[in-house]
Amino acid sequence: MDSKLLLYFALFLAVIIIAFYLVKIPKNRRRTRLYKKEFPQQWIEVLNKHFALYSKLPADLKRQLHGHIQIFLDEKNFIGYQGLTINDTIRVVIAAQACVLLLNRKTNYYPHLDNILVYPNAFTNKDPKSEFEEHIRLGESWHRGPIVLSWQHSDQGALNDEDGENVVMHEFAHQLDQENPQGTGFPELQHNNVKQWSTVLAKEFKALSIKKKLHKKSLLNQYGATNPAEFFAVITEHFIEQPKELLKKHPELYQELKKYYQINPIEWV
Repeated sequence: MDSKLLLYFALFLAVIIIAFYLVKIPKNRRRTRLYKKEFPQQWIEVLNKHFALYSKLPADLKRQLHGHIQIFLDEKNFIGYQGLTINDTIRVVIAAQACVLLLNRKTNYYPHLDNILVYPNAFTNKDPKSEFEEHIRLGESWHRGPIVLSWQHSDQGALNDEDGENVVMHEFAHQLDQENPQGTGFPELQHNNVKQWSTVLAKEFKALSIKKKLHKKSLLNQYGATNPAEFFAVITEHFIEQPKELLKKHPELYQELKKYYQINPIEWV
């Protein structure tokens, strides 16, 4: 009896493995084809008009970004709310900001994300049945769920690449963080030393928390002192948009993010 159960288990496992590869191989082939596909000229025009960072990227990173955008748009579903009609401008501008975080790195394109919900502007997350006060939101990232964005603020964030505020990158940094089930503020590290990452980020998070408590100014948005997950999302915004300032005032933090993201934004300024 035991040998039969073992045989059934082995057969079941074999079926699972075969099914996995039957799905994975066509998906990888499709991604390869999309990555190499010619990028539409009208999308380049959208990026030039709406995404200030795009013009600063070196040619090799632009090519990567084009490929990532085409895969991202093929796999993610955009849904408009409150009368917002989803068009290519919305899709390309949001995808470009999300895909900057994937440059130069091994990626699976935000595997737990299927849907991106887009409101015309800021929205509330109040449950009509809840007694709690409603909160105005520019974006949200749900664990194993959708990302919700304000198009007004997503577009503004793309147009201004020097203020250290980018709601799309903030929410997609949460998605990267959430790929690691072990905890918040600790994404899957491909290149960093785990101990050093933990030491540097814990020290910087504590320092920001103290500054917030004492009402002292900081380069870093003090919303990052909310918790380690928000801290990671906030420092991602500063790393991409304010690399000179971050390197000068938080050099260890900059180096950890440089190793994690495998890019050096200071070269783009």
